[in-house]
Amino acid sequence: GPQHDVTIAAALAIGTTEVTRAQFAAFIAATGYAPEPGCRYFTGAGFDNDPKASWAAPRFAQTGDHPVVCVNWYDALAYVTWLRDTTGKPYRLPSEAEWEYAVRGGTTTRRFWGDGPEALVAACTYANALDATSQEVWPDLESSPCDDGHLTTNPVGAFAPNPFGLEGMTGNVWEWTEDCWHDSYDGAPADGRAWLTGACDRRVLRGASWDDVPKDLRSSNRLGVPAENRYNSV
Repeated sequence: GPQHDVTIAAALAIGTTEVTRAQFAAFIAATGYAPEPGCRYFTGAGFDNDPKASWAAPRFAQTGDHPVVCVNWYDALAYVTWLRDTTGKPYRLPSEAEWEYAVRGGTTTRRFWGDGPEALVAACTYANALDATSQEVWPDLESSPCDDGHLTTNPVGAFAPNPFGLEGMTGNVWEWTEDCWHDSYDGAPADGRAWLTGACDRRVLRGASWDDVPKDLRSSNRLGVPAENRYNSV
């Protein structure tokens, strides 16, 4: 907070799913970009660091159509820069305001599919988060009273989309935005641009992930994370 009005004046397009491992692998193959090894992984009680983990080995099995993880902000920026240069299209990371406009899909509820206890029951139709599957592994963690069938990441396109036709923006993995971190929206841009002053060693993550409790599946949920950090839920 505080809640504030934002006017997005120009049309924009945004990916209908999260960036996949196969898409990121194409970037690696084309450029020789070599992210440093090391990735923080969820333990059930927090995060620990595995110095050998990477986007290609995030400590759980994935296929090419899973979202790429263990990617820090600089890796994400390198990917969209390559995409822009390769295609000639103005690809970039979204601003935090653009991201929230997109995830809401015209809604004003906490989650694009609704509010209240009934929305938590319905969560497994729309988002991958802690659920009945997770309870078997981490019984002490709060979980949705439903089963989405995925302990960690899921292939993109596996859940129902929001009213704009976008899938996976809530849950599955957190997503990087362009903005520098602020713990308040006081002074935030009103035109949808990224906020590029402030604590720019930290960047804004949005969307929650497979290791988050149901109450965190909110369109307004946000984190400020060191730009160099890599996690297997981001």
